[in-house]
Order: sequence, then C-alpha cells, then structure tokens
Amino acid sequence: MLEEPRSGRLAAWGNALYAGAVSPDEAALETVADDAVHRVRGLPGEEGPVGLTLALGRLRSLGATGLRVALPVPGHPLGLTGPPDFNSRALEAGEAVIVCGARLGLVPRIESAGPEGGRRVEVRWECAEVREAPPADVPSLGEAERELADALRDATTALTRLDVAGSGPVARAALEAYQARAEAGRQLLAPGYPPRAVRVLELAQRVAAVVAIAREPEHGGAVSASEMAARGELLRPVERVARRAQVAAYNAYAEEWERRNS
Repeated sequence: MLEEPRSGRLAAWGNALYAGAVSPDEAALETVADDAVHRVRGLPGEEGPVGLTLALGRLRSLGATGLRVALPVPGHPLGLTGPPDFNSRALEAGEAVIVCGARLGLVPRIESAGPEGGRRVEVRWECAEVREAPPADVPSLGEAERELADALRDATTALTRLDVAGSGPVARAALEAYQARAEAGRQLLAPGYPPRAVRVLELAQRVAAVVAIAREPEHGGAVSASEMAARGELLRPVERVARRAQVAAYNAYAEEWERRNS
C-alpha cells in the first residue's frame, strides 16, 4: 500500500538520465533502491540478462526518448498500448514500463534470493515489443490534480460513512506510519520533473494509502462480508483516480518531451 511501484522508479530515474540530469550509475542505483539487483532480459541485440546501467543505455541507442508507466488492474488497462500478450503479462505484474520511441515495454518479475532470514529481492525486467499507440486512459497532470481533489473529498465522505476515518488504533497507526515515511525526506520523483508532477504524485500516493488502509477489515466498523463489499464498492472509484494520477505524474517527463518535439 505504501510501496512505490518499481516501474515508477525505473521510469522516473531513466527519464532523469535521458534528460541529462543524472549519471547512468546514479539512475541505476536509485532504481534498484533496497532491492538486491535488477536485470533486463530480452533486449534487442543482447543475448542474455544485462544490468540496468547497460540496459538504459541500450534502450537509448534503440531510439528511446522517454519512459512511461502503466499500472493496470483487471478491467482497467491503465497506461498500456498492446499487444494482448504484453498487456496480459503487465496485468499479472500490476505494472509495466513503456519505452517511448523504441516500441518496447518492460514488465518486472520479482524473485527472492539469499538465505532464510536475510532474503533480498531480485527484479528481472522482461523486455518485449509493444504497439506504438496512445496509452490507455492516462489523464493530463491538470486533469489528474482536479480529479484527486474530488477523490480526496469522496474518500473522506466514504470513510466517515463507513466509520473508518480516524477510527481505531490500528487505522491511526497505519496513517501515522504513512505520514512519517512521507516526511522522512524521500524523493518522490527524480530531478527534472516539474513541481506539479511531484505534488500530484504525493497526493495520489496519500489517497491510495488511505484507500488501502480502509480496505483492511480491522479498520473501522464494517465486519461482515456484505459490509466489506460495500466498502470496496465505495472506494473503488477513488482508488482508480489515485492510480490514474500516479501514472500521469510519472509520465509527465515523456508528455513534456513529446509536446516540445511535436
């Protein structure tokens, strides 16, 4: 619920690299973050898996001008362009990166490595061809910001109605944990992104966190299956808006590049 999607980190820092704002090594290091290692498999011209530094450079040589994020869920192929096989893999992972200018996409596969008690995450990005088409259902930053304002109000109303907003020690602790992390100086986006994108992403993540907390049965008064279903029905449109806004924020660099070069 509070984790940044790996596709978001890769797109943000890859875009910063392509903008000349960071070095290849810094882009790779920031993308990997707390994971053990990231490798990319299936890159044209490469026989086996390669590290992120080499992969980002290789993508640029293949024509990459920017990276976009997709955060699809069943019934909502947010950010995807096809073909169906790639969309299916992205849907299974819940995320993907679309490489602008190269007609390629990357889907992460998460694996654990290391001894019990000290296991770390390894990420294998699978590269495949994608269609060159407008991404599905991605709003502009301005549209996303307006939608978020309404969504935050709707979320507050829904949570109050469901006896969730601020109720119960577990819900309060979860919200406080999110707030502490948000204030810990973490960098939401890489250098080169407009302040509006940072603002939209922060608000989108806050809304998504509230929705995720509200979905937990121990938060608030809803206890029966029917009450939990009603809660989910009320929160689903809010969660959809938050995902759309996150994608709009991560994709702001690619959108701006296309505007300048159209």
